[in-house]
Amino acid sequence: MARARRGILLQCDPSIKALIVQIDFERHDIILEELDDTHLLVDPSKVEFIKSELNRLLSKNIYNPMEEEENM
Repeated sequence: MARARRGILLQCDPSIKALIVQIDFERHDIILEELDDTHLLVDPSKVEFIKSELNRLLSKNIYNPMEEEENM
């Protein structure tokens, strides 16, 4: 018997999908279904959490030359 679940269809590139999968690996409550390389079905109540975690992870990987000047 089929089960219906409410979710948000999320389209992203494979690198962002990998980050979301990593976030879900730690919590196990975000991704409802991995559809293909660029699409995920996610829990609607977790969308804001996904955005904030992605911003946090991506900001760690950004080079800011102004920070380097401030530390000198």
